Amino acid sequence: MPIKIDFKLAPPQLGPRIERLFALSAQKILSLEQTWKPAAGTPVFTVRGRYTSRGWTEWTQGFQYGSALLQFDAMGEERFLDLGRRGTLAYKRASEEEIKRLCDVHVAVFRESLDRSSRPETPPGHPVHTFRRENAAIADVLARIRGFLSEPGTGDPGRLSIEFTRLAEIEKHYVRKENQLFPRMEHYGVTAPPKVMWSIHDDIRAQLKQVRGALARNDMAAAHAQAAPLLTAIEDMIYKEENILFPMCLELLSQDDWVNVHRGEQEIGYTLIEPGSAWHPAATPPAPARPSALNALPLDTGLLTLEQVNLLLTHLPVDISFVDEHDVVRYYSEGPARIFPRSPGVIGRQVQNCHPSKSLHMVNRILEEFRAGTKDAAEFWFEMGGRFIHVRYFAMRTVEREYRGCLEVSQDVTGIRALTGSQRLLDWA
Repeated sequence: MPIKIDFKLAPPQLGPRIERLFALSAQKILSLEQTWKPAAGTPVFTVRGRYTSRGWTEWTQGFQYGSALLQFDAMGEERFLDLGRRGTLAYKRASEEEIKRLCDVHVAVFRESLDRSSRPETPPGHPVHTFRRENAAIADVLARIRGFLSEPGTGDPGRLSIEFTRLAEIEKHYVRKENQLFPRMEHYGVTAPPKVMWSIHDDIRAQLKQVRGALARNDMAAAHAQAAPLLTAIEDMIYKEENILFPMCLELLSQDDWVNVHRGEQEIGYTLIEPGSAWHPAATPPAPARPSALNALPLDTGLLTLEQVNLLLTHLPVDISFVDEHDVVRYYSEGPARIFPRSPGVIGRQVQNCHPSKSLHMVNRILEEFRAGTKDAAEFWFEMGGRFIHVRYFAMRTVEREYRGCLEVSQDVTGIRALTGSQRLLDWA
């Protein structure tokens, strides 16, 4: 049946009907919010005039929250914006857990096929070769720990503590993935696997902290109970890296990509091994050209050469990072005061992709408030590895208060907090 278009209709004539549409829409959205149980699925499919759920409609979950956001766009009622925001964030958190679960199901279903597939070889020194050697070393530690745990009684706490201290070196393996490998994957639009793996990294970090804490308290019963799921999680991650992640990356990334991955590795460090040196890539992208140090920059209160600016930033007694107004990481300082690991792979990356999902809501809130002009600073402090860390965030604005980005300043203030009395004379003795 052909569509009949009435060219005589004008927008004002549709106004009353549009208002009626959104009045009914508001009632339905609020009714669903009050009566529909999220556990029942997605309220899209109807049976005898009532919503029900079907497995094939689960992908439309976004409509339930998107309709509230559309209602806000049309009528400007803040309650629908709040409803849509809360629903979207709650669904996002639930989805990340579901994605991790489905990832495990996928591996279990296709494990036999994955076991039969061939794995491309790489020369010593290639990032994937280094990752795989680390996995072999980690697997050796896991085997020794399992051996100690299987001994009669509670095992030797001293030997277990030594092995779990060695296992904690896995942090460098994970940080290199997060800072060097994941940005290159995101460059090609592959975003889901990095997010899922980062989330699992954080789960493993939390479990490892629990086990080491139990060993420090000499609570061997708790250490045994918490160690089993930890070891399984690490073994599963090794399997996913070896059979899914690394083959995917070898197919996806170019030679120049691997050179860039390799470039920042040494700054982060390696887990339980030293990398090989046989890999000599055919094409190495040139390092970014450094402007001549003779070019002076006129600043608000002085004149500095580019060399002096770089020296000044690298000798600050704090660790700084800069994210521009588009939430892109543009700079981090390299110096002895660095607290959190950084590598060149983060430059040009969306800052949201540089943080684990558990802290992403806080990052976004700070940036949103800075961008809106409602806040100018935020600060946190905590203990980490026996050090007291102070972290501050500052909104960077022009004279006209236009937002230009966020400056992160981190400082180890352990020594400062311990100062007492006064020192007014030079003491270099």
